[in-house]
Amino acid sequence: MRHITSREHPLPKKLLKLQHSARYRRDEGVALLDGTHLLQSCLASGWVPEQLIVSESGSQHPEIGQLLLHIQKHLSKVDCVMLSDTLFSQISAVKTPVGVLALVNIPRPAMSADTDQTPFWISLEGIQDPGNLGSILRSAAAAGVTDIFLSAGCADSWSPKTLRAGMGAHFSLRIHENADLVQIAHRFDGKIVATTLNQAGNLYQTDLRGAAMFIFGSEGGGVSQKLLEMAQQRVKIPMPGCAESLNVAAAAAICLFEKVRQEYSIADTDESSTGSK
Repeated sequence: MRHITSREHPLPKKLLKLQHSARYRRDEGVALLDGTHLLQSCLASGWVPEQLIVSESGSQHPEIGQLLLHIQKHLSKVDCVMLSDTLFSQISAVKTPVGVLALVNIPRPAMSADTDQTPFWISLEGIQDPGNLGSILRSAAAAGVTDIFLSAGCADSWSPKTLRAGMGAHFSLRIHENADLVQIAHRFDGKIVATTLNQAGNLYQTDLRGAAMFIFGSEGGGVSQKLLEMAQQRVKIPMPGCAESLNVAAAAAICLFEKVRQEYSIADTDESSTGSK
């Protein structure tokens, strides 16, 4: 394993750029994972990192040691590098770094062609906060969403903050950045459901079963009129309290899991009916 201690080495310079520059990440087609959880999620999903970077003290950490052994045994082509603790702490965006970073290629997924799976998609318009974006991705992965489409005004889905908030969700989703959401809506063969406070029905009284795509807009502007006009259903979440609106990540989680609830309720009813015959 190579050992790097100088900040003038090309690798630390590259890692710093990847931490701070969305343009550099796009140009290089590479993202930086920080910490054992993201790396474990990456490996569990069948992804192979391009490079693994550990700190001197991190290499002595039992969990990181097991990851290193696994990679060296099963993924011997992965380049492993050790940085001095001082250099590593200057690169990591985490206040108390665990001691492991990984470089992964950013995928450019095609539209899903899996006809055996009922489409469950999300379109995001103008979601600018990386924490909100990562939280939405995390909820989407948990709810069984397959594809997420981001407008040009959204935060970088592969930034360190979005990755941390996503908690590994990136590796089980097809994420399409800079998407033409109007075109996506035209192509979608299923229900299109947009969240809005104006002329909207009750989320809990709306049939969300089957192929569906949710559209969520920014907290400031909401969903644009063009996209609202393409939605078959406009929904809002009942709020009996005094708040005027919800954080978009919270609203997305509620909507996604209301669909999950409806699907499971119907499945339970069908099983009960079958069992009673």
